[in-house]
Amino acid sequence: MALVSLAIGAFCWSQGAVLVLPFASVELVAVGVAFVVYARHALDGERIWLEGSILVVETENAGETVRQEFQRSWVRIERAAHGQAMIEICCHGLRVPVGRFVRNELRQRLATELRRALVMA
Repeated sequence: MALVSLAIGAFCWSQGAVLVLPFASVELVAVGVAFVVYARHALDGERIWLEGSILVVETENAGETVRQEFQRSWVRIERAAHGQAMIEICCHGLRVPVGRFVRNELRQRLATELRRALVMA
């Protein structure tokens, strides 16, 4: 895509339309910036798993990973109070929102599966 834009801009430059090439360059810079912004968040996500008696929640946002561990026997799964239908993992006053990457209609199912996993294993 970049080569095609630059080739068209260079052709127009050679034909006397000198402003096409600078605008093509600005367009390519904008596309490059968009790719960088996308790449920063392409791997964002949440991972939740049990390690024995510990529930581990790992959240990655823009390349920064935050890992939190909770005693399984003290964990509660609740709906977030701020109205977004998010799920919160609560333990000893600490509240961690999860489910940001799950569709709204599937968040209740996620909460049910988390509760079941905490009780069963």
